[in-house]
Amino acid sequence: MKKRFFFLPGAPLPAVCLIFLFVPLISGCIAVGPNYKQPALFPKGFWHAPMQNGLVRTPAGFEQPVQWWTVLNDPVLTNLISHAVQNNLDVKLALARIRQYRLLKGIEEADKLPTINASGSASWAGTSNEDGTGTVTKSYGAGLDASWEIDLFGRIKRSIEAADASLSARQEVLRDALVTLVADLAESYIDLRTAQIRLNVVRQSIESQTESFRLTQWQNQAGLTDELDVHQARYSLENAKAQIPALESTLSQAMNRVAVLSGLSPGTLDETLAPALPLPALPATIAVGLPADILRQRPDIREAEYELIAQTAQVGVATADLYPKLTLSGSIGVDALTPADLIDNALDPSHWARSLAAGLAHTLFDAGSIRKNIKVQNALQEQALIQYESTVLSALEEVENALVAYVKEQTRLEHLTIAAQQALIAEDLAKKKYESGLIDFTTVLTSQQTVLSYQSDLATSQGTCVSNLITLYKVLGGGWPLAGSDASKDGQTPSEVQPTP
Repeated sequence: MKKRFFFLPGAPLPAVCLIFLFVPLISGCIAVGPNYKQPALFPKGFWHAPMQNGLVRTPAGFEQPVQWWTVLNDPVLTNLISHAVQNNLDVKLALARIRQYRLLKGIEEADKLPTINASGSASWAGTSNEDGTGTVTKSYGAGLDASWEIDLFGRIKRSIEAADASLSARQEVLRDALVTLVADLAESYIDLRTAQIRLNVVRQSIESQTESFRLTQWQNQAGLTDELDVHQARYSLENAKAQIPALESTLSQAMNRVAVLSGLSPGTLDETLAPALPLPALPATIAVGLPADILRQRPDIREAEYELIAQTAQVGVATADLYPKLTLSGSIGVDALTPADLIDNALDPSHWARSLAAGLAHTLFDAGSIRKNIKVQNALQEQALIQYESTVLSALEEVENALVAYVKEQTRLEHLTIAAQQALIAEDLAKKKYESGLIDFTTVLTSQQTVLSYQSDLATSQGTCVSNLITLYKVLGGGWPLAGSDASKDGQTPSEVQPTP
């Protein structure tokens, strides 16, 4: 059952004006439902991972992680990233969703203003007699009517809050897409360069083993060795050659991945990326800052918090249904027998038919539907909070793992560098002793296989060190400015509801 109260035509014009001016002033003063309060989820203190190999606890400036790839000093990578940001399909999809949610916010904001409709009518009515005579009556009418929901308890205000937070969440999705894109592209680029280095290592090993194979053939022909050495040298050489196709396949896949991430067809960048280049050098230091500061930069955490803000506002929207709704409505209309009279009457206020009404509607019985909907929204708010907390914990885990991986892989690289150097020395000594007849070919064969294995592992570790740096910047939230900053893309503006100030 709903109660309605009407102000019928004839109300004094000053009173009408006061109603339309006073009621909006008091509307929205009360916004029912909970106000958002940021949960205390961010940890205090420092990271648990050791600050070694260039990692320092110095707080990172905002500008430092935004374009972290510039510290690698690789013009090819920088150009690829610039092109990918403009053409990647995931980024374009995120931009399209931002436009969608910006329009949805505009729809919610439109509820703050009156709705005005215009109408017009024309009718002909007539009678006819048996003798063919009759009468025809014509009438014309035109009018305007308006309705306005007064936001007494903040339902519209909360709806706008929810829409604004949802829009901000989509902006963070865009930033997350950009951060992920830059990191994925850089990692694919490093995989590409690593594959090129490993191919070069295998080709150098094939040259060395080809010389050894020819040496065993000459010594066998001279009667200095038996055929066993020849066969051993041959299968070792063929085993090295067998690694080439797999590495070429890895190289091709990395090239195709870089092209697709750049919004291009596979194979488009093969000529550009074909010349082999060294891996970028690691920076001397990386300022990782404090956990609470770094987590504020992560787009997935900011997105999760905006989702929580939006759902908190939805609780207010549902709660407002418990309270009455006040609607103002009015209309102005004129009638005439001819179109000309209709125009004349429209210009003469004395011929206007006016009406003004204020309707107060309140639901008295709905079998608990409204209260159950509030409980549903509260449950969704709880889920959003849990998701927010889960995102924070996952982010902490990712950063800690990335810090440890960055440090430990560099330690592994140091040992592999020494091992590869010693393996080369051992291979050279084994060849000389074999040529002098002091050892058999098995020792040479073992040393050559060891050199190939260590140098391949060394190249892989070098690439992993750079990839770990990229992963570290990614999990620290680097790669794109915060939504709403001056450097943000697509004309993003600061949200009215800002999390993590």
